[in-house]
Amino acid sequence: MIQYIKEESCDGCGRCVDSCPMDVLRMDKEKEKAMIKYLDDCMSCFICEDECPNPGTIFVDPKRAEWVRLPW
Repeated sequence: MIQYIKEESCDGCGRCVDSCPMDVLRMDKEKEKAMIKYLDDCMSCFICEDECPNPGTIFVDPKRAEWVRLPW
């Protein structure tokens, strides 16, 4: 799951937003920076971290949330 996006090093290119398969990230129109909008939907695929041209701006925790067994 995405842990953070460093605002000071985000240049607002939008690559992370465009590449996220789960639509977790959005562009903050006021700040013109990427922001985490739907954190619970993050599947820790690391695509946003890999696509970011500024290393260290986005940090994805390698541990995914545990699966919850449903009763059916």
